[in-house]
Amino acid sequence: MNHEINLSKQQVKQVMLVTLGLLTPPRRKAGKADVLASIRQIHNLQIDTISVVARAHQHILWSRLGSYQTKWLEELHAEGQLFEYFSHAVCLLPIEDYPLFRALMRAKFVGWDNIRDWGHKNADILEQILDHIHQNGAVRSSDFESKEPRGAWWDWKVEKVALEHLYYRGDLMIARRESFQRVYDLRERVLPTWNDAQTPEYPVAVRELIRKAIKALGVANNTWAANYFYIKKAETAAAIEQLLAEGAIFPVSVEGLKGGPFFAHVENDYLLEAALAGDLPATYTTILSPFDPLISDRGRTKDLFDFDYSIECYTPAPKRKYGYFVLPILHQGQLIGRMDAKAWRKEGRLQVIRLYLEPGIRITAGLTKALAKTLRAYASWQGLNSVVVDWADSEKLRAGLMAHLEESLPYSVK
Repeated sequence: MNHEINLSKQQVKQVMLVTLGLLTPPRRKAGKADVLASIRQIHNLQIDTISVVARAHQHILWSRLGSYQTKWLEELHAEGQLFEYFSHAVCLLPIEDYPLFRALMRAKFVGWDNIRDWGHKNADILEQILDHIHQNGAVRSSDFESKEPRGAWWDWKVEKVALEHLYYRGDLMIARRESFQRVYDLRERVLPTWNDAQTPEYPVAVRELIRKAIKALGVANNTWAANYFYIKKAETAAAIEQLLAEGAIFPVSVEGLKGGPFFAHVENDYLLEAALAGDLPATYTTILSPFDPLISDRGRTKDLFDFDYSIECYTPAPKRKYGYFVLPILHQGQLIGRMDAKAWRKEGRLQVIRLYLEPGIRITAGLTKALAKTLRAYASWQGLNSVVVDWADSEKLRAGLMAHLEESLPYSVK
Protein backbone atom coordinates (compact mmCIF):
# COMPACT_ATOMS: atom_id res chain seq x y z
CA MET A 1 0.00 0.00 0.00
CA ASN A 2 1.28 3.40 -0.92
CA HIS A 3 -1.36 5.43 0.88
CA GLU A 4 -2.07 5.94 4.56
CA ILE A 5 -4.59 3.54 6.04
CA ASN A 6 -7.07 4.82 8.62
CA LEU A 7 -9.11 2.10 10.28
CA SER A 8 -11.90 2.18 12.79
CA LYS A 9 -11.84 -0.03 15.86
CA GLN A 10 -14.64 -2.11 14.31
CA GLN A 11 -12.61 -2.64 11.14
CA VAL A 12 -9.58 -3.78 13.16
CA LYS A 13 -11.81 -6.34 14.89
CA GLN A 14 -13.08 -7.60 11.55
CA VAL A 15 -9.56 -8.01 10.18
CA MET A 16 -8.42 -9.83 13.32
CA LEU A 17 -11.40 -12.18 13.18
CA VAL A 18 -10.41 -13.11 9.62
CA THR A 19 -6.74 -13.67 10.39
CA LEU A 20 -7.55 -15.73 13.49
CA GLY A 21 -10.21 -17.75 11.67
CA LEU A 22 -13.35 -16.57 13.48
CA LEU A 23 -15.19 -14.20 11.12
CA THR A 24 -17.48 -16.70 9.38
CA PRO A 25 -18.61 -20.29 10.03
CA PRO A 26 -16.59 -23.17 8.57
CA ARG A 27 -17.70 -23.79 5.00
CA ARG A 28 -17.35 -27.57 5.01
CA LYS A 29 -16.74 -30.55 7.24
CA ALA A 30 -13.19 -30.46 8.55
CA GLY A 31 -10.53 -32.97 7.57
CA LYS A 32 -7.15 -33.75 9.05
CA ALA A 33 -5.40 -31.26 6.74
CA ASP A 34 -7.70 -28.52 8.05
CA VAL A 35 -6.50 -29.14 11.61
CA LEU A 36 -2.89 -28.54 10.56
CA ALA A 37 -3.84 -25.52 8.44
CA SER A 38 -5.71 -23.95 11.36
CA ILE A 39 -2.71 -24.35 13.66
CA ARG A 40 -0.43 -22.86 11.01
CA GLN A 41 -2.80 -19.90 10.73
CA ILE A 42 -2.74 -19.05 14.46
CA HIS A 43 0.83 -20.42 14.96
CA ASN A 44 0.46 -21.53 18.58
CA LEU A 45 -2.21 -23.85 19.94
CA GLN A 46 -2.25 -23.60 23.72
CA ILE A 47 -2.42 -26.74 25.84
CA ASP A 48 -4.00 -26.71 29.27
CA THR A 49 -4.72 -29.47 31.75
CA ILE A 50 -8.27 -28.40 32.70
CA SER A 51 -10.88 -30.74 31.24
CA VAL A 52 -14.12 -29.42 32.78
CA VAL A 53 -15.32 -29.17 29.20
CA ALA A 54 -13.11 -29.82 26.16
CA ARG A 55 -9.37 -29.34 26.69
CA ALA A 56 -8.04 -26.01 25.42
CA HIS A 57 -6.11 -27.27 22.38
CA GLN A 58 -9.12 -29.28 21.19
CA HIS A 59 -11.63 -26.50 21.93
CA ILE A 60 -9.63 -23.81 20.12
CA LEU A 61 -9.72 -25.89 16.95
CA TRP A 62 -13.43 -26.66 17.31
CA SER A 63 -14.18 -22.93 17.46
CA ARG A 64 -12.65 -22.62 13.97
CA LEU A 65 -13.41 -25.95 12.34
CA GLY A 66 -16.59 -27.21 13.92
CA SER A 67 -16.77 -30.94 14.59
CA TYR A 68 -13.55 -32.82 13.83
CA GLN A 69 -11.81 -35.95 15.08
CA THR A 70 -9.54 -35.05 17.99
CA LYS A 71 -7.32 -38.03 17.20
CA TRP A 72 -6.07 -36.10 14.17
CA LEU A 73 -4.29 -33.69 16.48
CA GLU A 74 -2.51 -36.54 18.24
CA GLU A 75 -1.63 -38.11 14.89
CA LEU A 76 -0.16 -34.87 13.54
CA HIS A 77 2.01 -34.59 16.64
CA ALA A 78 3.16 -38.21 16.44
CA GLU A 79 3.87 -37.82 12.70
CA GLY A 80 6.20 -34.89 13.37
CA GLN A 81 4.00 -32.20 11.82
CA LEU A 82 3.73 -30.49 15.22
CA PHE A 83 5.98 -30.11 18.24
CA GLU A 84 5.30 -29.08 21.78
CA TYR A 85 7.11 -26.18 23.43
CA PHE A 86 6.64 -22.99 25.41
CA SER A 87 5.32 -20.11 23.29
CA HIS A 88 3.00 -17.74 25.16
CA ALA A 89 2.33 -20.86 27.23
CA VAL A 90 2.91 -24.54 26.49
CA CYS A 91 1.62 -24.96 22.96
CA LEU A 92 1.52 -27.26 19.97
CA LEU A 93 3.44 -25.50 17.21
CA PRO A 94 4.00 -26.15 13.48
CA ILE A 95 7.23 -28.09 13.00
CA GLU A 96 8.48 -25.54 10.46
CA ASP A 97 8.75 -23.06 13.34
CA TYR A 98 11.10 -25.32 15.30
CA PRO A 99 14.27 -23.45 14.16
CA LEU A 100 12.89 -20.21 15.64
CA PHE A 101 12.19 -21.79 19.01
CA ARG A 102 15.51 -23.61 18.96
CA ALA A 103 17.12 -20.18 18.67
CA LEU A 104 15.16 -19.08 21.75
CA MET A 105 16.19 -22.22 23.63
CA ARG A 106 19.86 -21.74 22.88
CA ALA A 107 19.95 -18.00 23.56
CA LYS A 108 17.57 -17.69 26.48
CA PHE A 109 16.79 -21.20 27.78
CA VAL A 110 13.06 -20.66 28.11
CA GLY A 111 11.80 -21.81 31.50
CA TRP A 112 11.89 -20.78 35.12
CA ASP A 113 14.99 -19.17 36.61
CA ASN A 114 14.91 -21.51 39.57
CA ILE A 115 14.68 -24.63 37.39
CA ARG A 116 17.76 -23.40 35.52
CA ASP A 117 19.58 -22.97 38.83
CA TRP A 118 18.45 -26.45 39.83
CA GLY A 119 19.98 -27.84 36.63
CA HIS A 120 23.37 -26.28 37.39
CA LYS A 121 23.36 -27.83 40.85
CA ASN A 122 22.12 -31.24 39.70
CA ALA A 123 24.05 -31.90 36.50
CA ASP A 124 24.67 -35.49 37.58
CA ILE A 125 20.93 -36.19 37.74
CA LEU A 126 20.44 -34.70 34.29
CA GLU A 127 23.14 -36.97 32.89
CA GLN A 128 21.58 -39.99 34.56
CA ILE A 129 18.18 -39.22 33.04
CA LEU A 130 19.67 -38.69 29.57
CA ASP A 131 21.62 -41.93 29.85
CA HIS A 132 18.49 -43.79 30.95
CA ILE A 133 16.55 -42.52 27.91
CA HIS A 134 19.48 -43.35 25.61
CA GLN A 135 19.49 -46.91 26.91
CA ASN A 136 15.77 -47.55 27.43
CA GLY A 137 13.86 -45.25 25.10
CA ALA A 138 11.10 -42.69 25.67
CA VAL A 139 9.78 -42.16 29.20
CA ARG A 140 6.94 -40.59 31.12
CA SER A 141 7.43 -38.95 34.48
CA SER A 142 5.25 -41.68 35.97
CA ASP A 143 7.83 -44.28 34.88
CA PHE A 144 10.03 -43.11 37.75
CA GLU A 145 9.30 -43.90 41.37
CA SER A 146 11.53 -41.47 43.17
CA LYS A 147 12.37 -41.94 46.83
CA GLU A 148 13.96 -38.50 46.97
CA PRO A 149 12.20 -35.63 48.79
CA ARG A 150 9.84 -33.69 46.57
CA GLY A 151 10.85 -30.23 45.37
CA ALA A 152 9.26 -26.83 45.17
CA TRP A 153 7.88 -27.13 41.61
CA TRP A 154 4.26 -28.20 42.15
CA ASP A 155 5.59 -30.92 44.51
CA TRP A 156 7.45 -32.54 41.59
CA LYS A 157 9.82 -35.45 42.13
CA VAL A 158 13.42 -34.87 41.05
CA GLU A 159 13.03 -36.93 37.86
CA LYS A 160 10.12 -34.75 36.76
CA VAL A 161 12.17 -31.60 37.37
CA ALA A 162 15.06 -33.12 35.42
CA LEU A 163 12.80 -34.06 32.52
CA GLU A 164 11.35 -30.54 32.39
CA HIS A 165 14.82 -28.98 32.55
CA LEU A 166 16.03 -31.12 29.65
CA TYR A 167 12.84 -30.41 27.70
CA TYR A 168 13.13 -26.64 28.10
CA ARG A 169 16.83 -26.82 27.28
CA GLY A 170 16.05 -28.76 24.13
CA ASP A 171 17.83 -32.06 24.80
CA LEU A 172 14.44 -33.75 25.04
CA MET A 173 11.24 -33.24 23.07
CA ILE A 174 7.69 -34.40 23.68
CA ALA A 175 7.26 -37.33 21.30
CA ARG A 176 3.54 -37.62 22.03
CA ARG A 177 1.09 -37.70 24.92
CA GLU A 178 -0.49 -40.80 26.41
CA SER A 179 -3.65 -40.12 28.41
CA PHE A 180 -2.43 -36.52 28.41
CA GLN A 181 0.89 -37.52 30.04
CA ARG A 182 3.97 -36.22 28.28
CA VAL A 183 6.21 -38.83 26.68
CA TYR A 184 9.80 -37.50 26.61
CA ASP A 185 12.40 -38.67 24.14
CA LEU A 186 15.76 -37.51 22.80
CA ARG A 187 15.57 -34.70 20.28
CA GLU A 188 17.57 -36.75 17.75
CA ARG A 189 14.89 -39.44 17.85
CA VAL A 190 11.92 -37.10 17.60
CA LEU A 191 13.55 -34.82 15.01
CA PRO A 192 16.32 -36.89 13.42
CA THR A 193 16.96 -34.49 10.53
CA TRP A 194 17.71 -31.55 12.82
CA ASN A 195 21.20 -30.05 13.03
CA ASP A 196 21.90 -27.08 15.30
CA ALA A 197 23.77 -25.46 12.43
CA GLN A 198 20.27 -24.75 11.04
CA THR A 199 19.47 -22.50 14.02
CA PRO A 200 19.06 -18.84 13.04
CA GLU A 201 20.64 -16.06 15.05
CA TYR A 202 18.50 -14.97 17.98
CA PRO A 203 17.57 -11.49 16.56
CA VAL A 204 16.56 -13.13 13.27
CA ALA A 205 14.31 -15.60 15.10
CA VAL A 206 12.72 -12.83 17.15
CA ARG A 207 12.09 -10.76 14.03
CA GLU A 208 10.43 -13.70 12.31
CA LEU A 209 8.22 -14.45 15.31
CA ILE A 210 7.11 -10.81 15.51
CA ARG A 211 6.39 -10.85 11.78
CA LYS A 212 4.23 -13.94 12.28
CA ALA A 213 2.48 -12.36 15.26
CA ILE A 214 1.54 -9.21 13.34
CA LYS A 215 0.31 -11.29 10.42
CA ALA A 216 -1.75 -13.56 12.69
CA LEU A 217 -3.32 -10.64 14.53
CA GLY A 218 -4.11 -8.69 11.36
CA VAL A 219 -3.31 -5.40 13.08
CA ALA A 220 -1.03 -5.11 16.10
CA ASN A 221 0.95 -2.69 18.22
CA ASN A 222 4.15 -3.45 20.10
CA THR A 223 2.39 -4.89 23.15
CA TRP A 224 0.03 -7.16 21.22
CA ALA A 225 2.85 -8.46 19.02
CA ALA A 226 5.18 -9.00 22.00
CA ASN A 227 2.55 -10.90 23.99
CA TYR A 228 1.70 -13.28 21.17
CA PHE A 229 4.94 -15.24 21.59
CA TYR A 230 6.07 -13.72 24.92
CA ILE A 231 8.89 -11.70 23.40
CA LYS A 232 10.25 -8.79 25.43
CA LYS A 233 8.86 -5.41 24.37
CA ALA A 234 12.29 -3.89 23.75
CA GLU A 235 13.20 -6.81 21.47
CA THR A 236 9.81 -6.48 19.78
CA ALA A 237 10.38 -2.78 19.13
CA ALA A 238 13.75 -3.54 17.49
CA ALA A 239 12.13 -6.26 15.39
CA ILE A 240 9.32 -3.95 14.28
CA GLU A 241 11.83 -1.29 13.25
CA GLN A 242 13.68 -3.85 11.12
CA LEU A 243 10.47 -5.22 9.60
CA LEU A 244 9.40 -1.70 8.66
CA ALA A 245 12.77 -1.10 7.01
CA GLU A 246 12.41 -4.36 5.07
CA GLY A 247 8.90 -3.46 3.95
CA ALA A 248 7.40 -6.58 5.56
CA ILE A 249 4.95 -4.50 7.62
CA PHE A 250 3.53 -1.00 7.33
CA PRO A 251 2.00 1.47 9.81
CA VAL A 252 -1.75 2.03 10.07
CA SER A 253 -3.75 4.46 12.18
CA VAL A 254 -6.73 3.33 14.23
CA GLU A 255 -9.44 5.69 15.44
CA GLY A 256 -10.73 5.14 18.95
CA LEU A 257 -7.95 2.81 20.03
CA LYS A 258 -5.09 3.76 22.32
CA GLY A 259 -1.65 2.18 22.42
CA GLY A 260 -0.39 3.00 18.93
CA PRO A 261 1.42 3.00 16.64
CA PHE A 262 -0.23 0.04 14.93
CA PHE A 263 1.11 -2.10 12.11
CA ALA A 264 -0.15 -4.58 9.53
CA HIS A 265 1.59 -7.23 7.43
CA VAL A 266 1.90 -6.53 3.71
CA GLU A 267 0.23 -9.85 2.91
CA ASN A 268 -2.88 -8.68 4.77
CA ASP A 269 -3.29 -5.42 2.85
CA TYR A 270 -6.23 -6.88 0.88
CA LEU A 271 -8.04 -7.54 4.18
CA LEU A 272 -7.63 -3.93 5.25
CA GLU A 273 -9.04 -2.80 1.91
CA ALA A 274 -11.96 -5.20 2.33
CA ALA A 275 -12.64 -3.89 5.83
CA LEU A 276 -12.61 -0.31 4.57
CA ALA A 277 -15.04 -1.27 1.81
CA GLY A 278 -17.40 -2.92 4.29
CA ASP A 279 -16.80 -6.37 2.82
CA LEU A 280 -15.98 -8.25 6.04
CA PRO A 281 -19.30 -8.85 7.80
CA ALA A 282 -18.99 -11.12 10.85
CA THR A 283 -21.57 -13.90 10.68
CA TYR A 284 -20.25 -16.50 13.12
CA THR A 285 -21.49 -17.58 16.53
CA THR A 286 -19.21 -19.78 18.62
CA ILE A 287 -17.99 -20.53 22.12
CA LEU A 288 -14.36 -19.74 22.89
CA SER A 289 -11.84 -21.46 25.08
CA PRO A 290 -10.36 -19.25 27.83
CA PHE A 291 -7.04 -19.78 26.04
CA ASP A 292 -8.18 -18.88 22.52
CA PRO A 293 -5.68 -16.57 20.76
CA LEU A 294 -8.46 -14.05 20.18
CA ILE A 295 -8.69 -13.44 23.93
CA SER A 296 -5.45 -14.85 25.37
CA ASP A 297 -4.09 -11.29 25.72
CA ARG A 298 -6.62 -9.97 28.25
CA GLY A 299 -5.51 -6.36 27.76
CA ARG A 300 -6.01 -6.58 24.00
CA THR A 301 -9.41 -8.20 24.55
CA LYS A 302 -10.51 -5.32 26.77
CA ASP A 303 -9.09 -2.58 24.54
CA LEU A 304 -10.42 -3.96 21.27
CA PHE A 305 -13.61 -5.81 22.22
CA ASP A 306 -14.54 -3.90 25.41
CA PHE A 307 -14.72 -7.29 27.11
CA ASP A 308 -13.19 -7.56 30.57
CA TYR A 309 -12.34 -11.22 30.93
CA SER A 310 -10.37 -13.35 33.32
CA ILE A 311 -10.40 -17.06 34.03
CA GLU A 312 -11.61 -17.64 37.58
CA CYS A 313 -10.75 -21.30 38.18
CA TYR A 314 -7.61 -20.14 40.00
CA THR A 315 -9.64 -17.67 42.09
CA PRO A 316 -11.02 -18.79 45.48
CA ALA A 317 -14.70 -19.71 45.07
CA PRO A 318 -16.08 -16.88 47.27
CA LYS A 319 -14.29 -14.30 45.10
CA ARG A 320 -15.52 -15.60 41.74
CA LYS A 321 -17.84 -13.28 39.85
CA TYR A 322 -19.00 -15.55 37.04
CA GLY A 323 -17.95 -19.11 37.86
CA TYR A 324 -15.23 -21.75 37.81
CA PHE A 325 -14.65 -22.25 34.07
CA VAL A 326 -16.23 -19.39 32.15
CA LEU A 327 -16.31 -19.53 28.35
CA PRO A 328 -16.69 -16.34 26.27
CA ILE A 329 -19.41 -16.25 23.62
CA LEU A 330 -18.63 -14.74 20.21
CA HIS A 331 -21.60 -13.62 18.10
CA GLN A 332 -21.26 -11.76 14.81
CA GLY A 333 -17.96 -10.15 15.71
CA GLN A 334 -18.83 -9.21 19.29
CA LEU A 335 -18.02 -10.87 22.58
CA ILE A 336 -21.59 -10.77 23.83
CA GLY A 337 -21.38 -12.79 27.02
CA ARG A 338 -19.95 -15.71 28.93
CA MET A 339 -21.11 -18.99 30.40
CA ASP A 340 -19.87 -21.19 33.21
CA ALA A 341 -20.08 -24.72 31.84
CA LYS A 342 -19.35 -28.33 32.70
CA ALA A 343 -19.45 -31.52 30.64
CA TRP A 344 -20.97 -34.50 32.46
CA ARG A 345 -19.57 -37.21 30.21
CA LYS A 346 -21.07 -40.29 31.87
CA GLU A 347 -24.51 -38.70 31.71
CA GLY A 348 -23.95 -37.29 28.22
CA ARG A 349 -24.93 -33.81 29.33
CA LEU A 350 -23.53 -30.31 28.83
CA GLN A 351 -24.48 -28.14 31.81
CA VAL A 352 -24.59 -24.39 31.38
CA ILE A 353 -24.45 -23.44 35.04
CA ARG A 354 -24.78 -19.69 34.57
CA LEU A 355 -24.99 -17.57 31.45
CA TYR A 356 -24.35 -13.82 31.43
CA LEU A 357 -24.80 -11.30 28.63
CA GLU A 358 -22.77 -8.13 28.40
CA PRO A 359 -24.56 -4.85 29.19
CA GLY A 360 -26.52 -3.49 26.24
CA ILE A 361 -26.75 -6.75 24.28
CA ARG A 362 -30.20 -7.07 22.70
CA ILE A 363 -31.82 -10.48 22.94
CA THR A 364 -33.04 -11.03 19.41
CA ALA A 365 -34.55 -14.11 17.81
CA GLY A 366 -31.44 -14.41 15.65
CA LEU A 367 -29.09 -14.35 18.63
CA THR A 368 -31.13 -16.91 20.57
CA LYS A 369 -31.40 -19.29 17.63
CA ALA A 370 -27.70 -18.99 16.78
CA LEU A 371 -26.62 -19.58 20.38
CA ALA A 372 -28.89 -22.61 20.76
CA LYS A 373 -27.49 -24.08 17.55
CA THR A 374 -23.96 -23.47 18.80
CA LEU A 375 -24.64 -25.09 22.17
CA ARG A 376 -26.05 -28.16 20.41
CA ALA A 377 -23.01 -28.38 18.14
CA TYR A 378 -20.57 -27.90 21.00
CA ALA A 379 -22.23 -30.65 23.02
CA SER A 380 -22.55 -33.04 20.08
CA TRP A 381 -18.86 -32.70 19.18
CA GLN A 382 -18.00 -33.80 22.71
CA GLY A 383 -20.29 -36.81 22.46
CA LEU A 384 -22.92 -35.27 24.74
CA ASN A 385 -26.58 -35.68 23.84
CA SER A 386 -28.29 -33.04 25.97
CA VAL A 387 -27.82 -29.44 27.03
CA VAL A 388 -29.04 -28.11 30.37
CA VAL A 389 -29.22 -24.35 31.00
CA ASP A 390 -29.56 -23.89 34.75
CA TRP A 391 -29.65 -20.10 34.91
CA ALA A 392 -29.24 -17.03 32.72
CA ASP A 393 -29.27 -13.39 33.71
CA SER A 394 -32.14 -12.97 31.24
CA GLU A 395 -35.15 -15.27 31.61
CA LYS A 396 -36.16 -14.25 28.09
CA LEU A 397 -32.90 -15.66 26.74
CA ARG A 398 -33.15 -18.81 28.82
CA ALA A 399 -36.73 -19.44 27.73
CA GLY A 400 -35.78 -18.88 24.10
CA LEU A 401 -32.85 -21.26 24.34
CA MET A 402 -35.11 -23.86 25.97
CA ALA A 403 -37.58 -23.65 23.13
CA HIS A 404 -34.95 -24.02 20.39
CA LEU A 405 -33.07 -26.81 22.14
CA GLU A 406 -36.20 -28.84 22.83
CA GLU A 407 -37.03 -28.75 19.12
CA SER A 408 -33.97 -30.88 18.35
CA LEU A 409 -34.10 -34.00 20.49
CA PRO A 410 -32.19 -35.88 21.82
CA TYR A 411 -31.02 -32.49 23.06
CA SER A 412 -33.04 -31.12 25.92
CA VAL A 413 -33.09 -28.27 28.40
CA LYS A 414 -34.28 -28.72 31.94
